[in-house]
Amino acid sequence: MSMIFFACVVRVRDGLPLSASTDFYHTQDFLEWRRRLKSLALRLAQYPGRGSAEGCDFSIHFSSFGDVACMAICSCQCPAAMAFCFLETLWWEFTASYDTTCIGLASRPYAFLEFDSIIQKVKWHFNYVSSSQMECSLEKIQEELKLQPPAVLTLEDTDVANGVMNGHTPMHLEPAPNFRMEPVTALGILSLILNIMCAALNLIRGVHLAEHSLQVAHEEIGNILAFLVPFVACIFQCYLYLFYSPARTMKVVLMLLFICLGNMYLHGLRNLWQILFHIGVAFLSSYQILTRQLQEKQSDCGV
Repeated sequence: MSMIFFACVVRVRDGLPLSASTDFYHTQDFLEWRRRLKSLALRLAQYPGRGSAEGCDFSIHFSSFGDVACMAICSCQCPAAMAFCFLETLWWEFTASYDTTCIGLASRPYAFLEFDSIIQKVKWHFNYVSSSQMECSLEKIQEELKLQPPAVLTLEDTDVANGVMNGHTPMHLEPAPNFRMEPVTALGILSLILNIMCAALNLIRGVHLAEHSLQVAHEEIGNILAFLVPFVACIFQCYLYLFYSPARTMKVVLMLLFICLGNMYLHGLRNLWQILFHIGVAFLSSYQILTRQLQEKQSDCGV
């Protein structure tokens, strides 16, 4: 049973959310705890490295060091040692992935949204791997908690009173799923059209070659794959341009590699200009994908 429901990484000095898990629940009670977590994130600088706020069904745990803090909403059945072990692991993963300069210069919420994939992996590990396999890490955290107990916050500490939190106007922090891509550009539309055209050419040639090979011989399987793999890569490039996906840069590089290798393999079936055209379109699409950024979508509920 899941005991860690939601996790996020925030910047301590101003509570700016840097990344968050995107698969959280939508019950009214849970959303209320999400609001409590947001208000608490704005005041993390006032508290020591570790702290907890517990309620009847949920609890908030946070752990911070330097200018980066990790926060989580957990079940009340989740042991504190397990929650803090999870947060510490998350903190190490995040600080190993991004340097302090990038973190300090971040100006928009969820600037590192692609880190969500790491959050999901770590969260799954702690939710579904048996405690016996994490015994060593948990014992270390338990000893630390005995020597330096976490700050215990009351529910009032996480509440927003009259729209003002300790003299600060509450920030409207949007949940990660409320982000969408920037509007498509004319060059982006052109890259989509060219990509679809390349995909269609690859599919037609691949299917035609497959039909011919089935009737004659099975020795051209490599050529068939060299057409069909770039076809799939072209379609996936279109998807990456239109929709946000975690680990986008890695996926773009992989798709570009598949297209380049496939076309190089087809050197005998395509002339040099055809190969350069397909590779050129792939590079154009990759550039458009990587330069199309997320933009913040205004929330309808004003949370």
